[in-house]
Amino acid sequence: MVDALFLVPLAVILSAAALIAFLWSLADGQYEDLAGAAERVLHEDRERPASDREL
Repeated sequence: MVDALFLVPLAVILSAAALIAFLWSLADGQYEDLAGAAERVLHEDRERPASDREL
């Protein structure tokens, strides 16, 4: 029973911190363009000249 007095507030604090971090990332625009980031990763090497590419 004593463990619950420690673990329940700890779980509430950690979940509140995770919720705040998620809401902050939403407000910052982190999830605005998900497809664009995936496309940039796939086509990143095509934009640089062949001499600049690492092997």
